[in-house]
Amino acid sequence: MVAIKDAPRTSTTLIIRSDSGSRITHSRDPYYSLMRRLFQEDATARRGQQFLTIIEERQKSGNAVKTSEWESIMKDLDVGRASFYAMRNKLLGAGLISNKNKEYRLSSQFSKDLIDMANWWSTAILNKDPDEL
Repeated sequence: MVAIKDAPRTSTTLIIRSDSGSRITHSRDPYYSLMRRLFQEDATARRGQQFLTIIEERQKSGNAVKTSEWESIMKDLDVGRASFYAMRNKLLGAGLISNKNKEYRLSSQFSKDLIDMANWWSTAILNKDPDEL
């Protein structure tokens, strides 16, 4: 049996909405709207947002969140170990965060993957000129 902290985190499910009114940029809280597309439960979405905010603030201050701080982060988020690692693994799988050198950092992999998918769809399926994108 694999411990949840060591579970594979290569991908995750993201809810895509086709309604233009559901665009994240139209939301009053885009960060939360993004989390709701990743997490089914409101409480988990809020914790995910809080965890990302902690990582962002610490990264900007030059004091990245260390993976060894998991217990204090769990207390800050008021969540159990399994729930923390499940949330963390989803964020890692989506490419929103990375775990390098035993530190959590915000990652650009999420946006790179979305751009790649959008470009592929536009050029390969819709036959649009790449310069028109």
